[in-house]
Amino acid sequence: MDGIVIVDKPAGWTSQDVTAKLRGVFQTRRIGHGGTLDPMATGVLPVFVGRATRGVEFFEHAEKTYETTLRLGLTTDTEDTTGTVLEEKPVCVTFADIEAVLPRFQGEIQQIPPMYSAIKINGQKLVDLARKGKEVERKPRTITIFSLDFLGMTGNDVRLRVHCSKGTYIRTLCKDIGDALGCGGCMAQLRRISAGSYGENEAIPLSALVESDAPEQYLRNVDTLFSQYPAVTLTEKQAQRTRNGNSFSIDLADGTYRAYDSSGEFLMLAKVDSGVMSTVKSFFQV
Repeated sequence: MDGIVIVDKPAGWTSQDVTAKLRGVFQTRRIGHGGTLDPMATGVLPVFVGRATRGVEFFEHAEKTYETTLRLGLTTDTEDTTGTVLEEKPVCVTFADIEAVLPRFQGEIQQIPPMYSAIKINGQKLVDLARKGKEVERKPRTITIFSLDFLGMTGNDVRLRVHCSKGTYIRTLCKDIGDALGCGGCMAQLRRISAGSYGENEAIPLSALVESDAPEQYLRNVDTLFSQYPAVTLTEKQAQRTRNGNSFSIDLADGTYRAYDSSGEFLMLAKVDSGVMSTVKSFFQV
């Protein structure tokens, strides 16, 4: 079985837990996921099965959209409500206060990764150091918040929608917004509603995949990952050169293409440079 399945990850599961479970469902060890979700998070988790795992590297830079709840007045060591409480403060924040502070966190900004993360410094994961009670200096990283929408407030809970670049920690964003409001804050809930071109309306609950007698019905073709690029059908000779790993002349403008053979099989993500097509990554069956 080969393809991409869009999983609606349940709370309490790590992304690795999901892929481990699906190895049994799809009866293959070749499985990878597109973008880690915290155990407390739910939502869109693209999982690449079989030969489709060759596409994971192209998904690493995909933009994501989340809906999250920021709990004001509460600061924890993990920057979310699963952690140890470090400080509690009274909250005197209005809708206007929130709408005034959010623009500071839009566009290209600097973010310091949390200690409770899988980032490695000198070969050690930050989370492993954090569990030993250690804290090390982390360099700020540049991320992009394309949009940050205020969805409402109930008590001390503020609901936000975040469209962001790769590498964004929503927990840290919640903490930083809480700090900017003067009362502190942490993440109380997180749901990924889109990843790349895949949305929650196409996500399949993990339980449905586990219980299905035909889980392959939920697999999407790997070429859906590259839907932004134009498709081209190769001649038989061009397709053969592709399968042999060779480049060839073609009358197309420079750019990136999805290349297929005459039967419709997706052969490769290709690039054309000065009238020569070559392979970026092959996906044909061998």
